[in-house]
Amino acid sequence: MARHYTTKEFFRQMPNALLVRYFQERGLFRDLDFTAMKETKPEVLFTAWMDLPEDQRHGMDAEFAEIFEMSCEKGWAALRDEAQWQLKHDPVELDDFITSMANLDGYPHRAMLTFLEHPECWKGATRFYHADSLAYWRKRKNMGHLEADTDDLSIRMLADALRTYFRHTEGRGDNCVVEPFRRGELDYFFAYPEDYSQQSIEWVEGEFDRRPHTPAFEVIYVYSQRDGTLDLNYRGSLKAIEPLQGIFASVILKLDELPPDPEDERVYDLAPLADRFFGFVRPLGTGIESVVVKRLRLSSRVKKGDRITLEADTKHDPHGVHILLDRLAAALPLNLYNVTQAELAALVVVDEDKPAKTISIKITHPNSCSLKYDEVGLKLRAMLEASGIEPKEPAAEPCAQG
Repeated sequence: MARHYTTKEFFRQMPNALLVRYFQERGLFRDLDFTAMKETKPEVLFTAWMDLPEDQRHGMDAEFAEIFEMSCEKGWAALRDEAQWQLKHDPVELDDFITSMANLDGYPHRAMLTFLEHPECWKGATRFYHADSLAYWRKRKNMGHLEADTDDLSIRMLADALRTYFRHTEGRGDNCVVEPFRRGELDYFFAYPEDYSQQSIEWVEGEFDRRPHTPAFEVIYVYSQRDGTLDLNYRGSLKAIEPLQGIFASVILKLDELPPDPEDERVYDLAPLADRFFGFVRPLGTGIESVVVKRLRLSSRVKKGDRITLEADTKHDPHGVHILLDRLAAALPLNLYNVTQAELAALVVVDEDKPAKTISIKITHPNSCSLKYDEVGLKLRAMLEASGIEPKEPAAEPCAQG
């Protein structure tokens, strides 16, 4: 369950010493005796906070919400990753950063101290955290192993190409900005084209009204030069997926055309999930206690568009879907159907101090998966790979020696 932000809850979680630093840097609450305020008891601070003008509180509240979001294990992982890039030329400072932060008591302490002392690490880390929280990435393989061009000219060209594409196809995207980041061996590109104008219901200076505004929408690329893969996250028309991949190939990889992506190449092999006795491989230390198939979609190999969906209550019988499948087999030749979608329920220990939680995994042929790229999502993806559902890339043939 997502954590719910409130200003008072943020004050409760944050050490008083760091709240003092934050407000003193902004010239606020100099007369407030923070030493007399008990930890996790911020009522006096909250009262003083509510006495501030509304417009003054808004900007800080937005920062608090962002720090609150980063105050977790996933946020700390993103902060470490960005620090490794920003401080790569000073190994001593990098080691001091990671060691000192790891020794602090709690994620809120680490997030706030990074925000205050290492602002160069903040923006990239928040972008990584956001990307890790997204589902339904589109993976394209066979992209070659060329180095991504991240110079200023290439980034402007990518923004221009995206703006041109969306203006001509959807009538939006008049403006666009692209932010590149490096995370380990991966290149991230966060693009923000201009969306259609919208009206929202807002309170402004005590007045309740509808206000027009122009938000941005997202196009996120993650490129692996080592693996030759491109992951794309775009919440829009499926028709745009390949053109957006083509724009990246042309502008960032300087390819003449988008490399072919054979239709019969399956990233996810879902056929084994129809077997009642299929066993998921759960590596030790991952916290994955169990995995069951709760839903299967079968697509006809004979008549396009014909589908059968089987869903059962697996809490009472983990083989409920397979029992339904056995009944169906008595009436239909199942060899004329492919498994094209599956939904799994994984019981995973996320926090050692809390009961295991159920995480749903929706996989659709050929290459769509609902798992995020956060720590739990990566563990579950590794489980799928170890189980043969997401097969590893075939090893390259060794070169013959002349």
